Amino acid sequence: MLQGAQVIVLATPVFLGLIALECLVGWRRGRNTYRVNDALNSIGLGILSQLTGVFGQLVMLGIYTLAWQHLALFELSASAWWVWLAGLVLYDFLYYWNHRLGHTVAVLWAAHVVHHQSEDYNLSTALRQPSSYFLLSWIFYLPMAVLGFPPLVYAVVGLVDLLYQYWVHTQQIGRLGWFDRWFCAPSNHRVHHAVNDRYLDRNYGGILLVWDRLFGSWEPEHDDEPCVYGTRSPLRSWNPLWANLEVYAALAHDSWHARSWADKLRVWLKPPGWRPADVVERFPKPPFDIERVRHGRYDPPLTPARQWAAIALFVLLLSGALGFLWVAHTLAWTAQLACVAALAAGLWIVGRLCTPRGPSETRPLPLAALSPSKRD
Repeated sequence: MLQGAQVIVLATPVFLGLIALECLVGWRRGRNTYRVNDALNSIGLGILSQLTGVFGQLVMLGIYTLAWQHLALFELSASAWWVWLAGLVLYDFLYYWNHRLGHTVAVLWAAHVVHHQSEDYNLSTALRQPSSYFLLSWIFYLPMAVLGFPPLVYAVVGLVDLLYQYWVHTQQIGRLGWFDRWFCAPSNHRVHHAVNDRYLDRNYGGILLVWDRLFGSWEPEHDDEPCVYGTRSPLRSWNPLWANLEVYAALAHDSWHARSWADKLRVWLKPPGWRPADVVERFPKPPFDIERVRHGRYDPPLTPARQWAAIALFVLLLSGALGFLWVAHTLAWTAQLACVAALAAGLWIVGRLCTPRGPSETRPLPLAALSPSKRD
């Protein structure tokens, strides 16, 4: 049977082909949504997530299996079709709450923030996934184990739920009528990624948007207010390691400097952005300004030479990562760890290549500029 990582390997050509198609469509429409530096960073974070997932999935599936073996109230069979359908619906419901609390509890946001850091919105954004997701997310799916859904069902429906969400990360597909009201679709997921006050923390559904309509978190996209993408505390870095650690580091800083022991704990459990008054006084931060985000995307100038070097290295790393993920389950853990460390170091170098070295370098090429048929 194929491993989860192998399914991702087989899906990767589809992911990349659709990215190329979206880029072509955007170029033909005069609405390119890609930049080389951002796309490399987003896809690189997806690669890093899959690499660490070699270990993380063992944790999540291991805990789930233990709960299923010792706590299951019913014996559900993986050979029954309705178990798969019910499992997918239940998983999507639990994903909704995992996702919603990932936006409203700081320690959960510290992992999920990676997916929202891009100030672009395109199919490469869908691949931008955190490496620390496995630390706490397993808690949300234990009800499936208690109800008796076999580990195989849990693993497969989770993969289906994840793969479905790929196509909704695009600006090239408009509204889809009634479909937008009941299913996660590009229009309502654009709202989810927006930092506008009107859109903030809305539309959490993975496949079904019915959960948002039931629990009051649904918001449609409005023509009079274009979505502004990113986070309210921009990352402003192409370092994939720092992208995964920045919010944890900020929480640890505020927790360390809070005078009250209760505040030291609240920092981790309150909504993102909450800070103790004494910490705010000593370490103030500028207030959120959507115009600064709208017009001040992180877009450091680079020479074409550095960009092509980053692309060439990235292609090598992607090939190496896919090869590793295909055989990872056959390797000793020491070999797995060594491969992950080497590939992660390579992705860090790609980030360094995308980081400006001096004021004389030119602006980065949009991804459409790599096409030989670029318009004048």
